[in-house]
Amino acid sequence: MPPDPAARPLLSAEILSIGTELTVGDTRDTNSGELARSLAAHGVAVRRLTALPDDLDAVTAAFTAGLERSDLVVSTGGLGPTPDDLTREAIAATTGETPDIDPVLERWLRRLWSRRSMPFAEINLKQAWLIPSAEALANPNGTAPGWFVTRPDGRIVVALPGPPREMRPMWHDHAIPRLQAHGLGADVAVITYRLAGIGESQVADLLGEPLLRATNPIVATYARVEAVDVRVSAVGTATAAAAELVEPAAAVVRDHLGAYIWATGDTTWSRAIGQRLDELGWTLAIDETDTGGHVAALFGDVPWLRQATARQISPASLDAAGEDAKSEEAALLQAADDARRAADVAVGLAVHVLDQGDDAVASIAVATPERNVVERRAVFLGGANGRIRAALAAASVLLATLGAPDGRPNP
Repeated sequence: MPPDPAARPLLSAEILSIGTELTVGDTRDTNSGELARSLAAHGVAVRRLTALPDDLDAVTAAFTAGLERSDLVVSTGGLGPTPDDLTREAIAATTGETPDIDPVLERWLRRLWSRRSMPFAEINLKQAWLIPSAEALANPNGTAPGWFVTRPDGRIVVALPGPPREMRPMWHDHAIPRLQAHGLGADVAVITYRLAGIGESQVADLLGEPLLRATNPIVATYARVEAVDVRVSAVGTATAAAAELVEPAAAVVRDHLGAYIWATGDTTWSRAIGQRLDELGWTLAIDETDTGGHVAALFGDVPWLRQATARQISPASLDAAGEDAKSEEAALLQAADDARRAADVAVGLAVHVLDQGDDAVASIAVATPERNVVERRAVFLGGANGRIRAALAAASVLLATLGAPDGRPNP
């Protein structure tokens, strides 16, 4: 009796990004990271991310090796109609099957060209190929259907197109439901804490080596541009659910680092501040000086930011900060108050950045109907890097001034 494909859980995966434009650096691969995050969220361990040129032997070898090592191989790219699009040929060689033109796919392709009143080049029939073990994945955003290939031992190959606007909906709308029907992933739980005002090395020191070396749950630190993240993850066992394993380690993180946590998950500064302003029924105006406009850029095009003014010449009263700190605070707070009054909003944020040696100093003032705050923060590096870090410091001061909703610490 042949093995039941549905009996094999899909717990491990490899991702292949196919296309010479990737291996020569002409195109940046964003698909593999997005797919890896999606698979990890479904409890699948991603073992390899591989970029491959348009070389039939190399691509075939990667599929063959991937199916030997992992339960699932997901590829992007190489599904076009031209001779250098070799993903279908490589999968056929790996499975030992011969592709043939599927009449349903052929009719669909010909209709696409007919609707545009364009002649149909026969080279496009390559996109109608299927092998016996493959099921076509619909592509409403392009002309290259994907493949969902089921092997006799239950291993799976998913071939997706390279353009993200085609890859993303095919993956989420068509591939993921089929994979879940085959037993995708394990019981996993993940909590990510976003920190500000502390470096990764300090985080590691406060958490301690035993916690950071544990294997289930895993506590890992990541230094991002906008925050230091602490990710706590666990895989369920025969005796404990993943959520039960995560919570004790997450409690340790909160106990040691709660004063620095400003959000959880993938929350951005803009989202966190926007949520708090929405809860208060307030909107914001910005007056930033010598920041390169990075504060407004960090928040983006959002409805709660009503006005943003960026100046490139430092006011003399602020440049003399070291000589008269009280005058600086008063001038900065006045700028914040003027900004909110001019825009007729509740909150004004004024930010001034001044390079001092190799680093920079960010002077930040927040004016609200309830309280005013002025802070000076030294930021690592000067120039453009310092201005980016100053914008993050300003976001942190702003969110702390607004106060956090119930159950969420201040940054």
